[in-house]
Amino acid sequence: MKAIRLHGPDDLRCDTIPEPEIGPEDVLIRVKSVGICGSDLTYVKVGGVGLPVTAPIGLGHELSGVVDRTGSGVQDLSPGMRVVVNPMGGGNAIGNGMIDGAFAPLLRVCNARLGDSIYRIPDHLDFETAALAEPLSVALHAVNRARVDDATKAVVFGVGPIGLGIVACLRQRGCRQIVAVDMSDQRLARAQTLGASVTVNPSRENVRDVLVDTHGHGQNFGQSCVNSDVFFEVTGAAQVITNVIDFARFQARLVIVAVHAAPVEVNFQLALAKEMDILMSMAYPDEFPAVIAMLAGGEINVTAMISHRFGFEDFFEAFATARDSVTSAKVLIDFSN
Repeated sequence: MKAIRLHGPDDLRCDTIPEPEIGPEDVLIRVKSVGICGSDLTYVKVGGVGLPVTAPIGLGHELSGVVDRTGSGVQDLSPGMRVVVNPMGGGNAIGNGMIDGAFAPLLRVCNARLGDSIYRIPDHLDFETAALAEPLSVALHAVNRARVDDATKAVVFGVGPIGLGIVACLRQRGCRQIVAVDMSDQRLARAQTLGASVTVNPSRENVRDVLVDTHGHGQNFGQSCVNSDVFFEVTGAAQVITNVIDFARFQARLVIVAVHAAPVEVNFQLALAKEMDILMSMAYPDEFPAVIAMLAGGEINVTAMISHRFGFEDFFEAFATARDSVTSAKVLIDFSN
């Protein structure tokens, strides 16, 4: 079969490899839809997960599909089941350094257990929407870390796929005062569709002024501040952290979701004076079931997260599109044909 594999820095190839063989505790998934993640872009740039690879690895970890075959020891899954895969369940790290990746028509899931590495989806939930369960779980975990309610005044810096998911999850939680900040007008338009009440493009507007107009202002030790309750940092730009600490109110919360590849200088004296909560949010320890329930129940409409759809035969065009942060959001690969 054909599979997309990483051979080194900027060396992504479509290889011909044998179909995966499964063991007693494994299942084989026939992939239906899979998203290109920002981490996939980073892996290709670096040539691996953290360090360049010494042997080819498969990429792709945001997927939905159908159970094709099951191992003799698998009790709770059967061929024909419509599912999404938790790539970190069962110790797999699918598409994150292990040999298997979902940019291929068939994917082996080891140590397959329903409710752990694999979740069943209802018949009415389409595969395209279901494939968003993984990035939405990242987003929901960030929202959970932020301790929001329907009165929370939130700011999301960076509305790529994860930031858009955070906007959608905030809206689902009842938040009505959501400010989205991004340099791309196209992404800001998607954020507005998903529930942002105000959008800001820093290339044209002063973010602090907009936040004062939207959320109000106050003072802390004689210093002017904005009255936003929680800030989500999803850009990876160190300056955002500096700016938030500078203008945040007393006991505001900063949730860092983006990966910062280099050390960031933090004014902890100012953060201390404001008793700020600086929280880190990574992955999705418990969020998959809640996200699937939201999608299946129609509680959240995430169509605006998807900017492009490509067939597997056009994978490299899809990958180039995903690299364009101005025009793309979530780029999906369709295996239905």
